[in-house]
Amino acid sequence: MTVHNRREKTLSCLERLFGQKMPTDVCMEVFMTDDGCTDGTAEAVAERFPQVHIVSGDGTLFWCRGMVKAWQAALQEGAYDVFLWLNDDTLLMADALMRLRASSARHPGCIIVGPTCSAETGILTYGGRSGKGHVEPGKEEMQVDTFDGNIVWVPEGVFQSIGMLDNRFSHAMGDTEYGLRARRAGISKWQLAGFAGYCEEHGWLADWCNPEVPFRQRWKALRTPLGCPPEEFFICDRYHGYPVAVLHYITIHLRVLFPRWWSGHRP
Repeated sequence: MTVHNRREKTLSCLERLFGQKMPTDVCMEVFMTDDGCTDGTAEAVAERFPQVHIVSGDGTLFWCRGMVKAWQAALQEGAYDVFLWLNDDTLLMADALMRLRASSARHPGCIIVGPTCSAETGILTYGGRSGKGHVEPGKEEMQVDTFDGNIVWVPEGVFQSIGMLDNRFSHAMGDTEYGLRARRAGISKWQLAGFAGYCEEHGWLADWCNPEVPFRQRWKALRTPLGCPPEEFFICDRYHGYPVAVLHYITIHLRVLFPRWWSGHRP
């Protein structure tokens, strides 16, 4: 896990995690990167969940590099059969880990994705992805092309084959790239049947593509971790071929220049 200033959500996430139904022969350790929290998240976690290994960040890691730091800390601690990615704003359903473990037994050597839905509406928010976008979970497990990093089960054999998340990504796209890297290595990704947790969708419009934001501010926001760093997206887009990567690189900049073309806003 990696966290930044979401104290109550982080505590709720951990409460659900440690409340999971698991066999007695399963041992779980949690590694959490505190990426420069100023709201007392780390202190609250240390008090309520002292078993959590807290790794310190300086506030510049964001999601992907924070996850890498936590993963590296886990590797220094010992050997594990499975690595679980979990977002701090995601609440696991009571049997989520049991279902992930059972699915992994049916699909050895594969990545297992737990889709999430809104607790308010029950609508799909995050999970497996195909070329057409998110894949709605059905009554059966299904293969996906890549995934969001909210709930992801990575067996140790997958790690040995393709490594951890790529430190070249700051925030977004690290999870997508990992799924595409797995596909290139011949590793399948299976999404659970039914939802594994709750997570609300982040529906805000980023500054870099918001037509109500002045151009200079949009341009500055583009290359921030929470923006749309073109070079990072280019690395990920190369899995679809260089023509696609170059085209996307151009259209990202066009969207900064002419955001109303994409947003649906009118002058």
